[in-house]
Amino acid sequence: MTTLYGYFRSSAAYRVRIALNLKGLAYDQTPVNLVKGEQRGDEQLARNPQGMVPSLGLDDGVVLNQSLAICEYLDEVYPAPALLPADALARARVRSLAQLVACDTHPLNNLRVLKYLVGELGADDNAKLTWYRHWVTEGFTALEAALAGGANTGDFCHGDTPTLADICLIPQVYNAERFECDLSAYPTIQRIAANCRALPAFANAAPEAQPDAN
Repeated sequence: MTTLYGYFRSSAAYRVRIALNLKGLAYDQTPVNLVKGEQRGDEQLARNPQGMVPSLGLDDGVVLNQSLAICEYLDEVYPAPALLPADALARARVRSLAQLVACDTHPLNNLRVLKYLVGELGADDNAKLTWYRHWVTEGFTALEAALAGGANTGDFCHGDTPTLADICLIPQVYNAERFECDLSAYPTIQRIAANCRALPAFANAAPEAQPDAN
């Protein structure tokens, strides 16, 4: 059985849950509590020397890390439904949208960065929230422009079926809402998020639906 090692509020683990669900794949979950520091324990470090989640354990004992790499692996091994378009230019667009979120926006706001801001740099809660909301605004402003102005934007980020871009978008929207970011300036993002959340694959991947939710 495939095993996902993750944390219910991890955006990266959230992405992989969506991908697994879209592919209709069965998997077990083993929680790794980021708040308690379990990602730095020997077991998770053996799976991922970075001490991060998610890790995806395969039936043959191989462990995969990095959410985008895991999603693309799943798409190659289980090609239907496709998470990336067949056309090279379309694939590049989807990857660009996905990386805008996963590589440029999310890393500035993940738990280890926020903990460092507070614990090592002495930022108070107001400064932490200001930091978080600034980088969400930077990322979502660019993403909204790309989506609203994109001829290939449909019900979802690209066309009328979910892709890797939507898989990356929804966890970021969830976290932006959790930190009470004002999303009123992003109607295209909100419309696409509503379409995604109406699908069982996304709804069942939501943090509050996970066994380790607390």
